[in-house]
Amino acid sequence: QVQLVESGGGLVQAGDSLTLSCAASGRTLSSYAVGWFRQAPGKEREFVATISWNTGTTYYAESLKGRFTISRNVAKNTVNLQMNSLKLEDTAVYYCGVSRAGLQLTAAPYAYWGQGTQVTVSS
Repeated sequence: QVQLVESGGGLVQAGDSLTLSCAASGRTLSSYAVGWFRQAPGKEREFVATISWNTGTTYYAESLKGRFTISRNVAKNTVNLQMNSLKLEDTAVYYCGVSRAGLQLTAAPYAYWGQGTQVTVSS
């Protein structure tokens, strides 16, 4: 069992930067992947980025490449999402999840989820 807690969300202005953190506990994440997804009101959960815990290999949603960066801290058992040049359309609840099936770009294979953290970008 893995417990995940997201933090770092908040209200920011367009163009600002924000770093989200996902803290994992319960077991080692070795051989797992951690992903960030987001969900805006009335929309489906959308893939943002994912990282392999063992290798550090990353994948990003095409539309977010260059603005968002996912990273892991093995010692702290955390995964961060650095978000730069935030836009109004980045407003959503951001969730981190753990996949036991390696790097996955859809939400279904993720077995564990945090409660989410709200990011609101204003003009």
